[in-house]
Parts: sequence; structure tokens; C-alpha cells
Amino acid sequence: MEGFYLAIAIVVGAYLISEGMKNFGQPGSKSLIDQLNEEGDHELIKESDVHHFMGISKEDAKNLIQDHPDIPHIVINQTVYYPRAGLKTWLEGIGKR
Repeated sequence: MEGFYLAIAIVVGAYLISEGMKNFGQPGSKSLIDQLNEEGDHELIKESDVHHFMGISKEDAKNLIQDHPDIPHIVINQTVYYPRAGLKTWLEGIGKR
């Protein structure tokens, strides 16, 4: 069984080294962590959880959503979702006003 864990560790190590070598000598290239963080921007946030993302109370989020129907959102099976990247951009725009 120890051999199995050693084999897994070697495979994982080889993968991480190969990912690092892809970016060797390219200081402007994105790391694996940066790529994963960008992929999180495609995440959809349920209306019931949007207050967590905004960092405000549920009541304040509800009022903000009612007052601003232009907030980027989509409806799937009668459930409202907010795209993380679109909501982030919208909130940054509100902050500049």
C-alpha cells in the first residue's frame, strides 16, 4: 500500500512541476491558482445567498434588488441567480457613482 501512495505522490509532483515549467521564463503568464480564481467568476449565486457576496444583511440586499431591477441576473426554473462576475462589476459601478 505504501507503494501506491508513493506512486500517487510522484504523479502529483510531476504534474505540478510540468505546470510550473509551462510558465518558466514567462513572468506575465497566469499561475494555476490565478486560473482557478478566474474560473470562480462564472459561478452563479442564488438570490437567497447574494447578501453574503455583497456583505450586507438579507433585508438590505432585498431592498437593493427591488430598487435596482437592472442588476445582472438570470432566472432558471423560477429561481433567480446572479452571475458572480456581472454582480461584481455592477457593484463596482455603483461604488463609483
